[in-house]
Amino acid sequence: MPSAEVFTGMKTLKAVAFDLDDTLLRDDLSISDYTVSVLRRLRDQGVRIIPASGRSRPSMLPFVEQIGCADLYIACNGAEIWNAKDHSLIRRETFPLETARRIIAFGQEHGCYTQTYDDARFYFNRHCHYADAYAASSMLKGEYVADLAAFVHDPSFKFLMMDDTEKIAALLPVAQEAFAGEASVTCSKPWFLEFNPPRATKGIALGDVLAGFGIPPSEAAAFGDSLNDWSMLSLCGLSVCVANARPELLSRCGAVCPSNQEDGVARYLEAHFAKAEEAKA
Repeated sequence: MPSAEVFTGMKTLKAVAFDLDDTLLRDDLSISDYTVSVLRRLRDQGVRIIPASGRSRPSMLPFVEQIGCADLYIACNGAEIWNAKDHSLIRRETFPLETARRIIAFGQEHGCYTQTYDDARFYFNRHCHYADAYAASSMLKGEYVADLAAFVHDPSFKFLMMDDTEKIAALLPVAQEAFAGEASVTCSKPWFLEFNPPRATKGIALGDVLAGFGIPPSEAAAFGDSLNDWSMLSLCGLSVCVANARPELLSRCGAVCPSNQEDGVARYLEAHFAKAEEAKA
């Protein structure tokens, strides 16, 4: 595992992308005033601030507004890119209806709780603790739909299945093989199995965002904790995992910062990049 003290020596930081849950957010879903102050200081120095989450736009919105200095934000694991100033949609990737219904059928075949989204709420196929817990953590309203396949008509941008962690771990490679080329399948939490359109990854979305700003990935840093973060971590010149990240990510990242409970993202950014700025003064 890389040491928490390791620093790559990156000379120029022009953009920072970070996951929310279990990375920037504390376990109680709060963001400390300290973290907000560090991010705003970096933005004042000209660094682009880019939250990137598996959450949908309405679920990200309170955190984006609290941070108050984001330029763009990436939602639904890269399926959507939003303007943080006026919250207008910049890009959305969607599934063809036939693929969406095949994903729903996959969930039914394996007995998984399944949900999908629109711009306002999530729609689920089974009353259970997963629906209740998701509504509480996402701050979204859910609506029960008995026949999810019949309900889905418009192009969809995300499906989320939930089950016990061992079952999800076993289903992940099965789903990735079954939907190769048709869906990006990943996990942000051990009990989540997430389906997005094939070009909907945090890495692809972040690459497009950086290109729009004229920033090479080598001058960007990314912070994350789980499998759905790897595509953006591997893209950037500096990849940092929080100490509470999944073991398979900790072994791949260039550096490790303190945990989400310890404001690790902000502490790492302040320690390395704020000091660099002060040294130039």
